[in-house]
Amino acid sequence: MAHRSRREVNRVYVCSCFGITEQQVKKHAEGGACTPRQIASACKAGTDCGSCVRRIQALLGRGACPRRDLADRGEPLLADLEDAA
Repeated sequence: MAHRSRREVNRVYVCSCFGITEQQVKKHAEGGACTPRQIASACKAGTDCGSCVRRIQALLGRGACPRRDLADRGEPLLADLEDAA
């Protein structure tokens, strides 16, 4: 079996409809998108056929929002997410 390059590993697609990778979903999550709906707003993933929504949920984890402390303080959660797309 051939080894996949590091570049290929970073190209695991979550949303085939819009060509969104795991890496992009993770980057949006780091920017504050903590729910599938917020991911959808950031990059459209999950808004067409919907088959990727469970995978997005799994990537986000249950209640594991990297910016939860900001939300608890009432600060804005979403950074400029356009760079991640």
